[in-house]
Amino acid sequence: MGQKLKITGWVAAGAVAGVLTTVSLQTVARGSLAPLPLEELQQLAAVFGMVKSDYVEPVDEKKLISDAISGMVAGLDPHSQYFDKKSFKEFREGTTGRFVGVGIEISQEDGLVKVVSPIEGSPAFRAGLKPNDLITKIDDTAVRGLSLNDAVKRMRGEANTKVLLTIFRKDENRTFPVTITREEIRTQSVRGKVMEPGYGWIRLSQFQERTVDDFVKKVEEIYKQEPNLKGLVLDLRNDPGGLLDAAVAISSAFLPENVTVVSTDGQLAESKSVYKAAPEFYQRRAGSDPLRGLPAALKTVPLVVLVNEGSASASEIVAGALQDHKRATVMGSQTFGKGSVQTVRPLGPDTGLKITTARYYTPSGASIQAKGIVPNVLVDESAEGSPFAALRMREADLEKHLASGQGPEQKDPEREKARDDARKRLEEEAKKPPQDRKVPEFGTDKDFPLVQAMNRLKGAPVLVSKTQVIVENKDEKKEN
Repeated sequence: MGQKLKITGWVAAGAVAGVLTTVSLQTVARGSLAPLPLEELQQLAAVFGMVKSDYVEPVDEKKLISDAISGMVAGLDPHSQYFDKKSFKEFREGTTGRFVGVGIEISQEDGLVKVVSPIEGSPAFRAGLKPNDLITKIDDTAVRGLSLNDAVKRMRGEANTKVLLTIFRKDENRTFPVTITREEIRTQSVRGKVMEPGYGWIRLSQFQERTVDDFVKKVEEIYKQEPNLKGLVLDLRNDPGGLLDAAVAISSAFLPENVTVVSTDGQLAESKSVYKAAPEFYQRRAGSDPLRGLPAALKTVPLVVLVNEGSASASEIVAGALQDHKRATVMGSQTFGKGSVQTVRPLGPDTGLKITTARYYTPSGASIQAKGIVPNVLVDESAEGSPFAALRMREADLEKHLASGQGPEQKDPEREKARDDARKRLEEEAKKPPQDRKVPEFGTDKDFPLVQAMNRLKGAPVLVSKTQVIVENKDEKKEN
């Protein structure tokens, strides 16, 4: 890596309890800028003056400027963002795994806040919120029309205060209120256990500051209980991402030394980088390799990686690296497709700018952006299939999303047909009496994708997908 490039954390991933986490590549600003468009800047100044003098009531000058900056950046793509004092604080909290809130990973769908997953053990988890629940109101404020960050601000607050969320649960066709008491969320990003003699399961729910250390401890626990491990499932479902160095470290735990994990490419020289499976690309403390205590057998143990539409950014880096190097079989659903790099630059002591500066590429050179990782084996959510999977929001569905940069994008008629069919099925479901459809907890013997992953490791038959349609650019040839 160039000397000007310093990894400080923050990989673009998704929304954690409402906070978008992202990759941060701390770079040096360009030495020169193109001439400024004076006429347009004069128009901006004129509008500013008109609003100040003519608007129906006085407007705060600082708010006007802040809103102008926010609008300019928001017009670029869904992941570029201006941070005011409060949102910058929340952003930094999101990378530590400690914050005050309700404890949900979220995205947007049809103008509403969608629950990707409640964080295990959080107030939202205990209150019974489920993946795919839609939040329609926060206290007395309708969510439709709010930005994702505005919705987050309303869900955040002081510890021990309450927030009233109005939930629409599509598969039960009902709306109901849930009162949740905010508390400090200390997310446990690593879970795992021996599923049965010879086979282990490790789930990563985020890539945070403690994730690598917790991963090493969990691997050591599993190997202590099962020294002759025959197979391992690395579960990245609903993992929205997190820290880049953590993603490189987890990939390195399974890969040969010095092979490429991920590369980035953008306009700035500092954005053109290659990250390899070596300590200097992921260790945070000089001379201390967090992976040094891992069993050597981890490099060769048969491995399945589970992913779904909620697996984004750092999760896609790991899945793509292990797939390209043929180190693991990737199973599940096509991932979210968040393959852009954001640089976070401070604008002052309490404000900052997050701006997209590069795209991610897997070791084979394939862009993750607006495509995601296509599993080697497509597996449904249940034995009955994934009838509503086509309706789930992906990076390619976001307004103003960045293109992959590898050929023109075009709508896939098969996916459009699958969406129409899924909408019709959803309408039929809505006519039925409400039913309590409990989604099996990850890591149980009723977890259908995990059962199929275990079957794959044991050489038993795998029930492949009946319903999934792959999102791809048919003009582009690629290998998986």
